[in-house]
Amino acid sequence: MAQSNSHKWGQIIGDFLESVFLNELRKFADKHNLYLDYQGMRSARTGKKVTWMDAKGNKHDLDFVLERGGTENEIGTPVAFIESAWRRYTKHSRNKAQEIQGAIMPLVSTHSNYAPFIGVMLAGNFTQGALNQLDSLGFNILYFPYEMINRAFEKFGIDSSSEENTTEKDFQRKIVEWSELDDQQRDQLGTYLLKLNERNLSSFFSALQKSLARHIKSIGILPLHGKSHVLENIDEAINFILNYKNREKLKLLRYEITINYSNGDSIKGAFKSKKQAKKFLESYAPPKPT
Repeated sequence: MAQSNSHKWGQIIGDFLESVFLNELRKFADKHNLYLDYQGMRSARTGKKVTWMDAKGNKHDLDFVLERGGTENEIGTPVAFIESAWRRYTKHSRNKAQEIQGAIMPLVSTHSNYAPFIGVMLAGNFTQGALNQLDSLGFNILYFPYEMINRAFEKFGIDSSSEENTTEKDFQRKIVEWSELDDQQRDQLGTYLLKLNERNLSSFFSALQKSLARHIKSIGILPLHGKSHVLENIDEAINFILNYKNREKLKLLRYEITINYSNGDSIKGAFKSKKQAKKFLESYAPPKPT
């Protein structure tokens, strides 16, 4: 079945926006010595898709992953999971937000030791509810509103707008006008679009850079000794605390560890053995050079 012109036009805009965003991520990755993985062939994985597995064995296909220590032949440590989406109508925006949430959040949990940055580039029409949903989950959002996209295309002589009653003939005209732009003009269009959204673009990449710069500020370790006392009511419990005196040499119950980060984050753990505590701390150590 032949693809409609309306679908082709939507795909053209979506692919163009993703390519503009990809170029910005490439620049960032090169600047910070990171590996950027995106759809396409890579020796370190099979197929063209960027697929990561969560702790429960579920696979998630992603748009972009920034890796520390990654190469063409070796998967690195994930430091950022970033998705992109273009939607013309708001009726599809909440479903897309939920789809992004379902793909990213299990991976955030699986790789929590690395505290990966989570971000999304959204373009077109998204409801405030969809944006709030992603924001509440900790996503950093770079949003290109529909009107901004139309403004950028208009500067280069293309009416990119469409409605549900836009005819196939009108979409064909838009496709032809797009095809007549050479690579340089398309690059200029992308640059102009980024300039229109300069403030949000800067904020997004500043947040990404800040996430990468996060480091351990201090580690608190509290060895707890004692034995458990079971009381029947609140009054007895209060009386026990007020009169408690440690008159005996008690065995170690557990180690309570708090890792404090430079950005205010903190991670806590409680462990009954030195081996468990050591394994926990080692999992938060930065990768050692090979």
